[in-house]
Amino acid sequence: MDLNDKRPLHEQAADAIRRAIAEGEVAPGDRLPPARDLAAALQINANTVLRALRQLRDEGLLEFRRGRGVSVLRRPDPRVALREKLDRLLEEAERHGYGRDAVIAWIEEGT
Repeated sequence: MDLNDKRPLHEQAADAIRRAIAEGEVAPGDRLPPARDLAAALQINANTVLRALRQLRDEGLLEFRRGRGVSVLRRPDPRVALREKLDRLLEEAERHGYGRDAVIAWIEEGT
């Protein structure tokens, strides 16, 4: 977790778990460790981890089963995560008075 990151910790935790799934550290069908263990590994509160897990469940990446814990359903589509980040970037740029064309120009300048 990056304390300098302005995003809430549950979003950072969801990103970390999503990344682990995408990189194959955890495969579809695998069970995740209990929330307490994940919280200890990420050095955050277990309730924060549970919020991240619910977010990933709502995205269709995880399945909660009573008595069986949390299992991975599928790998995330990186385009979905990138699109969400792009949407947040465009919203942030707009709050500062910059439009989509300005952001595209910045991206093109960087290549």
